[in-house]
Amino acid sequence: MNIHIVCVGKIKESFYRDAVNEYSKRLSRYCKLKITEVADENTPQNASEVLEEQIREKEAERILKAISDHTYVCILAIEGKEYDSISFAKEIDLLATNGNSDITFVIGGSLGLSQSVYRRADKKISFSKMTFPHQLMRVILLEQIYRGYRIIHNEPYHK
Repeated sequence: MNIHIVCVGKIKESFYRDAVNEYSKRLSRYCKLKITEVADENTPQNASEVLEEQIREKEAERILKAISDHTYVCILAIEGKEYDSISFAKEIDLLATNGNSDITFVIGGSLGLSQSVYRRADKKISFSKMTFPHQLMRVILLEQIYRGYRIIHNEPYHK
């Protein structure tokens, strides 16, 4: 299974980078993981809706270029479907069973994702109704993918 995470922006804090590196290492025994960071746009304070949409579109162009044509795309969006860890694991396993050996997860920037990325998505996933910093969301996503593989392989995990 190939897991690709496309995210807007770089991780600046070393503790987030350390967590991403740790989960990447742990996941290497279950899947081939690739993380692609695309550049984020500076958003001025008090930006108009028009400017915010232009920023989302610029970021979307970069996101869509990073996504291959044959991959199954899951975007992280507040209005997406919520899963518990067991059902998320089952979803990953079901995708693999149904021949989707490439899954791409997309984490947007501070303004979210443009409609063009929404249209490319095969599934919308929500981890909460809350908003998280995109750097922290990368760690949470990696942890849940790792936990999902532990569940799929009937290995112990914290409940």
